[in-house]
Amino acid sequence: MNPIDVLRTALSSLGANKMRAGLTLLGMVIGVTAVISLMAIGRGAQESITSRIESLGTNLLFVRPGSISQGGIFAAQGSAGTLTLEDAYALIDPIFAPSVGSVAPELGTTAQIVAGRENTNTRIVGVTPEYEFVRNFPVSSGSFITLGQVLNNSEVVVLGSSVAETLYGNRDPVGQNVRLSGRRFEVVGVLESQGGAAFGSFDDQALVPISTAFYRLSGQQTNQGRVRVDTINVTAKDDESMDNAIGEISTVLRLRHRITAEDDFTVISQQETIEALEETTNTFVMFLGGIAGISLLVGGIGIMNIMLVSVTERTREIGIRKAMGAKRRDILMQFISEASLLSLGGGTAGVAAGYILSRLLDGRNLAGQVFETAFSTHIALLALVVSVVIGLFFGIYPAMRAARLHPIDALRSE
Repeated sequence: MNPIDVLRTALSSLGANKMRAGLTLLGMVIGVTAVISLMAIGRGAQESITSRIESLGTNLLFVRPGSISQGGIFAAQGSAGTLTLEDAYALIDPIFAPSVGSVAPELGTTAQIVAGRENTNTRIVGVTPEYEFVRNFPVSSGSFITLGQVLNNSEVVVLGSSVAETLYGNRDPVGQNVRLSGRRFEVVGVLESQGGAAFGSFDDQALVPISTAFYRLSGQQTNQGRVRVDTINVTAKDDESMDNAIGEISTVLRLRHRITAEDDFTVISQQETIEALEETTNTFVMFLGGIAGISLLVGGIGIMNIMLVSVTERTREIGIRKAMGAKRRDILMQFISEASLLSLGGGTAGVAAGYILSRLLDGRNLAGQVFETAFSTHIALLALVVSVVIGLFFGIYPAMRAARLHPIDALRSE
């Protein structure tokens, strides 16, 4: 039989059992759709987070406390609590740290913010005025934290966009009062939206003067009674000064902390943060792809199941064809063609469904989480090829079983 006849026969056989063929196709469609849509969600989250971090600037450095050790067991990074406000101010020195541009310490805690009948639990970050420019967090309305508010321990707050929306909806909250840990704070500004992602959002936070965070909300102190900070955000004067800035920061802090052995702090560059994040998100994306890939295998098993049933039901047909001169190769090619058509059709429909689903999810707010998707043509083509290969793999055994049937035994079959 020529290829056209084989294809025509395969289509005719599948058309004779439309319901069964349709359900088998559905299994492949679900599998391919799951692979494409989940990978699009994972890649979208990865690109969103990476782009937001890169928007902070390529010359940004993070200085964080080291980890404490008890009995030879190290706690999480930042648990040592060795960085202070004085350390941050010391890094501005143009003599000892000439490569450092700006410094913005931060002190974080969590608290409930109440506005009338609305409330939300969010991260509270104590900051200085430089934080707006160092971390690239401009305000959309009102103003940012000022130096006077830091010096006076003022009870003022700048809300993240999602916090403002939760508490006030579409109303402008600037000038309104909120209660934060039982204290009344005036809203002086709202941050521009930084966008959402599957791993959290910079919009879900509220900023207060760092002095207010310490004296009114946190009260975190070092062993020497000094004001403790969680992170010191530092910008180098330019990209070429990054290495020099890291060296100068390390030298200043070692002198201040009188370190002669291992450092009690870490200096992390923006690029290191992006690389670590990409490694984590790549693992997450591959995990999603693996889960979705299982559904493809289930679809392949469905193809093998329908082909085995088809061989059993068409035993007499196979015997008649062999008695009329059909070769084993002809029978083999017919059943492989049917399996290929099922997998190719299901894969093609799955690619289309996956594309549509990923576009529908892009930018949608579901259960308070904004999804950002990134459809990949390469992943779609790979999913299609894999679906066809899986169909062929699971279709070979039924096809070989049909081809091996003896004509006499097949004709005797009821």
